[in-house]
Amino acid sequence: PKDKNMLPDRVIENVDVVLRTLFAPAQTVRPYPDQDMAEAEMSDAEREHALGLMRVNHVGEVCAQALYQGQSLTARDESNRAALQHAAQEEVEHLAWTERRIQDLGGRTSLLNPVWYASSLAVGVAAGMLGDKWNLGFLEETEHQVTRHLEEHLQGLPEQDAKSRAIVEQMREDEMKHAHMAQEFGAAPLPKPVKDVMAAMSKVMTTISYKI
Repeated sequence: PKDKNMLPDRVIENVDVVLRTLFAPAQTVRPYPDQDMAEAEMSDAEREHALGLMRVNHVGEVCAQALYQGQSLTARDESNRAALQHAAQEEVEHLAWTERRIQDLGGRTSLLNPVWYASSLAVGVAAGMLGDKWNLGFLEETEHQVTRHLEEHLQGLPEQDAKSRAIVEQMREDEMKHAHMAQEFGAAPLPKPVKDVMAAMSKVMTTISYKI
């Protein structure tokens, strides 16, 4: 009976997460990593490239919100659920940082964000239903792959774009921390074919969101 009474609250709470992620400006508790930095001089091509990379990073954070939401919905252990929700809050800050940087660069976020969100939410729910150790294993591998993407972006961003670099560097630090958290909570290592499929799906998402 108690769980039944809580169900409407959980439904409302999760609908609220979806609406805030997709349609409301994200909020940050920590300072913006680039707040004390001046805007660099960049050519049009450099600015467009930086914009594309930051849009990819924003999409990654939209997907992270959906994954964490799906995984916390199906997590069995309360401590695991609490850890997932804490990590999700840091990802909200990443949303705020990348969103404002995209605006500063004169661009817009991906038009396909609702599609990315829905697909990631489904994957998160499915991962959670496999059990907590596989749920956490999926989270750990996701964060490792995101970290590698961010490292590639640090190499690809215009050298003088210190503002974008500061944001990406802090995001990378946080993602590594989330991967370690999953490992500490008992993540199971995923089979290589699963990792390869995840990497292929990520490649499709990043290629499309760079432009759209």
